Amino acid sequence: MEIRGEKEQFNKYAFACVLVASMISIIFGYDTGVMSGAMIFIKEEFGISDTRQEVLAGILNLCALVGSLAAGRTCDYFGRRYTISLASLLFMTGSILMGYGPNYAILMLGRCVAGIGVGFALLIAPVYSTEISSAKSRGFLASLPELGIGIGILLGYVANYFLGKLTLKVGWRLMLGIAAVPSLVLALGVLIMPESPRWLVMQGHLGKAKKVLLQVSNTEQEAELRFKDIKIAAGITDENCPEETVKIPQKNHGEGVWKELLVRPSSSVRWMLIAAVGVHFFQHATGIEAVMLYSPRIFKKAGVTTKDKLLLTTIGVGVTKILFSTIATFFLDRVGRRRLLLSSTGGMVCSLAVLGFSLTMVHISQEKLLWALSLSIVATYSFVASFNMGLGPVTWVYSSEIFPLKLRAQGVSIGVAVNRVMNAAIAMSFISIYKTLTIGGAFFMFAAISILALLFFYFFLPETKGKALEEMEMVFCKNDSRNVAAQTDLRQNV
Repeated sequence: MEIRGEKEQFNKYAFACVLVASMISIIFGYDTGVMSGAMIFIKEEFGISDTRQEVLAGILNLCALVGSLAAGRTCDYFGRRYTISLASLLFMTGSILMGYGPNYAILMLGRCVAGIGVGFALLIAPVYSTEISSAKSRGFLASLPELGIGIGILLGYVANYFLGKLTLKVGWRLMLGIAAVPSLVLALGVLIMPESPRWLVMQGHLGKAKKVLLQVSNTEQEAELRFKDIKIAAGITDENCPEETVKIPQKNHGEGVWKELLVRPSSSVRWMLIAAVGVHFFQHATGIEAVMLYSPRIFKKAGVTTKDKLLLTTIGVGVTKILFSTIATFFLDRVGRRRLLLSSTGGMVCSLAVLGFSLTMVHISQEKLLWALSLSIVATYSFVASFNMGLGPVTWVYSSEIFPLKLRAQGVSIGVAVNRVMNAAIAMSFISIYKTLTIGGAFFMFAAISILALLFFYFFLPETKGKALEEMEMVFCKNDSRNVAAQTDLRQNV
């Protein structure tokens, strides 16, 4: 869809490129969704303990930590496009191993390989989407990978319901192994996509970068403005340089980036890093993984008994996630990141408190409480809705847009690494937490953490809506007000 004039937002080609890149998020989301149901059958076949289930659920994210840290340097060296292809191949290999799964050890190996691919995917999809997009459409386009995760999760839940009707030995293996097919398709299909114009400029390929910008911009004037600012950010002082290929005055394969990020960062870069790490930390510390991965257990504790009803109720979680993720994509560029984030987190606090209360009432009651069961389901859906209206998509959009060009890939990799650590921590400890605190107490704990998240977002995250990527250092400059949105008169369409 291409809108002209004042309402112009994004062009068809940029939209298509981001959709293809978002396929890797769909595949990852599918794994998350399908594992929540597959674990029921894996436990039945292998007879594994709760601890082993926690390890199986969380090991993917610990391996994704390794993948995300490696992906930053990889996509700076080989480019954004080939990194997406590598992520797809890794996930395909992991899916084949999990689908084969003759024993727990091979299943764990498959999860580890897939986890490395997930680490690559979670970094590269938002970075590529951000760098392809113009300032006015960046919130919408860069949030599509998060929407892709939601679509994948729902597909995983649906696969659980239908494939769970097959024999025990075939059902869960097909659930996990089928993801290899779209992974292979994406690994090959991504080769027809254009490379990120910002990465091309970093390598001195000005002619190729300008050609891509003309394809992904709405007008030639917009492409010229974006091209000019990217060249300045890359250190090319001659704005009218006619050469197709130039030698960049600084190395741009990722050398020296860690020093600029961690050892001697400027005040603005330090603030960016705190913001990125904080938003990724709270995305999972507030408990979304507990709901997405263990929703069958939560609903069982609430009073849903049969396996079919558990899986059907879980499908509702996936539908809610997609619905509100879709709504959020249209508000990110209109309402702004900050307002969505604050309202989303406030809704999460309320939903988690209600969920904790209803599950506590179920726990202490000697008889089945229909009202508490209904309230638990509503509160769960409300929490998922609140999360996906703000914190879910904003985390990926925000962290991928705030870093300077040279620091972007590896800066995002630090945020993704924190994200995966927290994801793994919740996935691998939730059963133990609710056995210690009770199921209701666990969600009261997540509500308290959400209050801390709300305070952090209010004080540390300025608005970035409508700002060009090359303007972010000005947004994060300490001399500016933290509500920078109206403080500077800068280009809005770069």
